[in-house]
Amino acid sequence: MSDTASDNSLPGMRTGGVRDYISLLKPRVMSLVVFTGAAGLLVAPGYLHPVLAAVAVLCIAVGSGAAGAINMWYDRDIDQVMTRTRGRALPMGRVEPEEALTFGIVLSVGSVLLMGVAVNYMAAALLAAAILFYVFVYTMWLKRRTPQNIVIGGAAGAFPPAIGWAAVTGDVTFEPIILFALIFLWTPPHFWALALYRSGDYEKAGVPMLPVVAGARETKKQILFYSVILFPMALAPWFMGFAGTLYAGVAAVMGALFLIAAVSVWFDETDKSAKRLFGYSIFYLFALFAALIVDGTAGFGL
Repeated sequence: MSDTASDNSLPGMRTGGVRDYISLLKPRVMSLVVFTGAAGLLVAPGYLHPVLAAVAVLCIAVGSGAAGAINMWYDRDIDQVMTRTRGRALPMGRVEPEEALTFGIVLSVGSVLLMGVAVNYMAAALLAAAILFYVFVYTMWLKRRTPQNIVIGGAAGAFPPAIGWAAVTGDVTFEPIILFALIFLWTPPHFWALALYRSGDYEKAGVPMLPVVAGARETKKQILFYSVILFPMALAPWFMGFAGTLYAGVAAVMGALFLIAAVSVWFDETDKSAKRLFGYSIFYLFALFAALIVDGTAGFGL
């Protein structure tokens, strides 16, 4: 989010407002994290008091946002270079780096402690692992060193359903691992679609995204590969018996459309199909987990 009123402020003048601090939390990313985390919580067997369930979802949201704030603090140099990110609060000087880092650390520690005290230690441990993985493994280690950054680093975004599940059950069983794997396999085609039409930005910033290092053709091949193996993984909850026919139908249709979109990217020499796939991939994950929630809570086919 940008605050146009503050863009004309004097250099060094502290102008960070509520909107700027909210933007540090990456609210768009947070919405998907919260939704998948809530889905894991809602479909898990057992009962969690609604107040504690709300606290668990809040902790997932705050922990995700806190990791995003630390990510923006660390990446402020490359964000300054990239067209897509140079309008953020840190590159524009609306929030001081030290304030962003403190903000992220305080929220990270607070969300984990609250999850542990109010819900259970397993959910808190998974939340801490997700934050640490995103900050240290993806942001500080992989992102600037390898084109496989988003493949390995994508694990951080796959934690929320397992965290939600553990909030109810207090442990991690095979079911949340399946949900983890689903998001893990979804992340590369989702993010590489963005990287295809933003490759110039990444090249300018010196970030070794796959299109920059291996070229568009190899990236498109990898998108197609991951889209193919994503299809059966999306059906795994139904195969494993913790989702019913409603979910299976949605997963099959949405997965087929995902594959069609990936094939379109392969044949398209322009950026249009990559942009469509990126937008559709977000809708795909929302729809899949929405079907999981409806199927699991309403009992369709179970």
